[in-house]
Amino acid sequence: MTTNLRQIPLTCSGHTRPVVHLDFSDICDSGYFLISACKDGSPMLRQGDTGDWVGTFEGHKGAVWGVALNKTATLAATGAADFTGKVWNAITGTEIHSFQHKHIVKSVGFDANSENIVTGSNEKLVRVFNLEQPQAEPEMYSGHGGAIKQALFCRDDKCIISAAEDKTVRLWDRLTGNEVQRLTFPNNPNSLEISVDNHILTVAHGTSISFWDVDSLKKLKEVKVPTNVSSASLHPDKHVFVCGGEDFKMYKFDYITGNEIESFKGHFGPVHSVKFSPDGELYASGSEDGTLRLWQTTVGKTYGLWKCTEPNELNNSLNSPREVQAN
Repeated sequence: MTTNLRQIPLTCSGHTRPVVHLDFSDICDSGYFLISACKDGSPMLRQGDTGDWVGTFEGHKGAVWGVALNKTATLAATGAADFTGKVWNAITGTEIHSFQHKHIVKSVGFDANSENIVTGSNEKLVRVFNLEQPQAEPEMYSGHGGAIKQALFCRDDKCIISAAEDKTVRLWDRLTGNEVQRLTFPNNPNSLEISVDNHILTVAHGTSISFWDVDSLKKLKEVKVPTNVSSASLHPDKHVFVCGGEDFKMYKFDYITGNEIESFKGHFGPVHSVKFSPDGELYASGSEDGTLRLWQTTVGKTYGLWKCTEPNELNNSLNSPREVQAN
């Protein structure tokens, strides 16, 4: 059967400024959740498969640059231009901790057990705060020559990996506090992602996406893309990846061959962040245009708010192509 399917993204409005970062929880009892960072200072929580608004975390006094949800969607973390990294109860929306920095906090991330958060700031420092002992001095990692773009726990939370505006990605050993490995790029790395199975590090830089083995930091492959890319995400089954950047488009590539599968224009501004959902059924994008969009990984599947309609189910359309409706 020939199909003629059009990708119809779901548009999530509500933000008033550019949406700069996104994160999904794992799949929990009530589905999964999506959090967005926005320059309007009001990070939002949504139901992941539909984009329905759940709540807004209120308390930052400046643009929010980085967000994270823990695996169970019980805690959220946010980093902002008010020089704080905050941790929130994601169920009630109340602020639990506020960690003071000396400059803009660009990145936040939880460890596997939600016992610590890692922050990256324009101070060129990576810090780890213990949520059990919030008054304790944080672990501190210094050495980057530029503002930190992103920092994540890796290798069973024994290490931190960070990307900065000094064209490097660095690996830090939490036991010794030392930098143990460094990757250098021709352009500043814009985003880091660790695959669901914790084996592959995805780095977006310049017009390339490169993939690295998390345990050895050996390069697995590099794929050139048609635009300066801000963010990339690898599908949980590692067959495809998506990315977005300056030319407003969302791209999907075959991870195995490196070939472009498709591209979609939906945003009216550069794409700042892309992320696959934990089940891999959709990917989310955040843009300069102030919206988030949800895109189907397999166009034409009935999932979330997308309903797939076969021609014979439509009373008055005999030979029309299958259509996907986003209700």
